[in-house]
Amino acid sequence: MTVKRLEQNMNQTMHISFIGGGNMASAILCGLKKHAFNMTSICVVEPDADKRSMLAEQFGVQTAAHISDMPSSAAQVLVLAVKPQQMQAVCAQLNGKLGAPLKEHLIISIAAGIRTTDLGRWLNGHQAIVRAMPNTPAQIQAGVSALYAMPSVNAAQREQASSILQAVGSSLWLDNEGKMDAVTAISGSGPAYVFYLIEALQDAAIELGLSPEEAKLLALETFTGASLLAKQSKTDIQALRAQVTSKGGTTEQGILSLESAHIKTIILAAATAAAKKSKALGDELAA
Repeated sequence: MTVKRLEQNMNQTMHISFIGGGNMASAILCGLKKHAFNMTSICVVEPDADKRSMLAEQFGVQTAAHISDMPSSAAQVLVLAVKPQQMQAVCAQLNGKLGAPLKEHLIISIAAGIRTTDLGRWLNGHQAIVRAMPNTPAQIQAGVSALYAMPSVNAAQREQASSILQAVGSSLWLDNEGKMDAVTAISGSGPAYVFYLIEALQDAAIELGLSPEEAKLLALETFTGASLLAKQSKTDIQALRAQVTSKGGTTEQGILSLESAHIKTIILAAATAAAKKSKALGDELAA
């Protein structure tokens, strides 16, 4: 179900409160606005006065400085968009504001590492919780989000969560929350790996005699074009690579150099390290 269709069906009853108005929350708000969501049905709790002013002006949402100031009766969906280290304190404030259990409220957490069982424990046993991991391309509605729902989340709530996250790109439901650490390492951290590779290709272009402007254009357009081709083609990724790699040609020499440097092993090591950090963060904050 698209955000627009969801809004058509639930315009009178669906209200969302965001706890935290940082970059990812702003990205989701931007996506919702572009999908013609009724922005006046959204409240953002953000302690920074300048951010509150910007959010109200840019998106037309209600704002509040503290959780105690937000309208408690209207919100059916609470999006927790705060840093992992702040989550337990935020849950305690929500308990004080909304009481326990949170009844019909759907909780969507986009904090890295925080597990649904710990959120449920901090929220006095609340079980209608969805954990989501969006990534930074959400800022231009080109992100991808993985979602995991606790068993008690009903079909309507799953549709709500899907629609909110699909406002900033594509989404994928996981059947096992344990996969979230891998998702964090691949799609959550992945944009940084891609930027790193673009940076490396740009630096190489400059070393080979191209100007910084020429190097940036070629590196960016090459990554963009290759990604679009891979996304739109029915051909396997490995086969696409082979199509560019003519035997005895220039590309083959470049690929051989990458393989001799064990680049795939290095990328695996990077992803593994990120996944371990995600798990460790969850372990640490669960204590």
